Amino acid sequence: MSLQDRLTQFRNDFEAGRLARKPSKEVIETMHRGTAELIASGQAGRAKKAGDVAPDFTLNDADGNPVSSRELLKHGPLVISFYRGVWCPYCNMEMQALQEALPQIQARGAQLVAISPQIAANSRKSQRDNKLDFPILSDVKSEVANAFGIRFTLPDYLVALYKGFGNDLPKVNDDPAWVLPMPARYVIGSDGVIAYAEVNPDYTRRPDPSELLPVLDRLRASKAA
Repeated sequence: MSLQDRLTQFRNDFEAGRLARKPSKEVIETMHRGTAELIASGQAGRAKKAGDVAPDFTLNDADGNPVSSRELLKHGPLVISFYRGVWCPYCNMEMQALQEALPQIQARGAQLVAISPQIAANSRKSQRDNKLDFPILSDVKSEVANAFGIRFTLPDYLVALYKGFGNDLPKVNDDPAWVLPMPARYVIGSDGVIAYAEVNPDYTRRPDPSELLPVLDRLRASKAA
């Protein structure tokens, strides 16, 4: 089953109340409204895209060790997934799918990191729960997400909804601002140029990790030529 098939099944089960207590019609409509308004804003189209130079960053991993994008790129291409946090089931399914693809990514000479606004303790939990062998880097106040053009502020009605779900983002992220990155995945070549970009304001839709492999193959072939 593809990643998108898993995500769609989860969304359908959630909305039908097959996972826990059935959400009200108002809750579902509020969630759909938030997605529709973010799509309508056009922000995804203004984010960094293929052909752009990727912003440099140095972020700490979950153990407090600094990780530099420039240093990583000295060893080959870099795959980045922007991860909303431990509280997001769609994001966790994506992390699991990327973990499954990790051997194929590494076999092509690339490295994989996730970038999240959550604090290190939550990233350690994400890594344990999802059995990840790649790091989750702490993007304090979503500054790197902002540099990629994917940070957005949740509207008040979504803040109220998230609070109702028990998702206290200021606590999860140690940031009073209610901001998140749009789900996004990038492949950056060794030259620092973005070779692949997928940004989707609909958090229930994610590309399959298999889409990364032809991109990495092309980068490897162009380097060998």
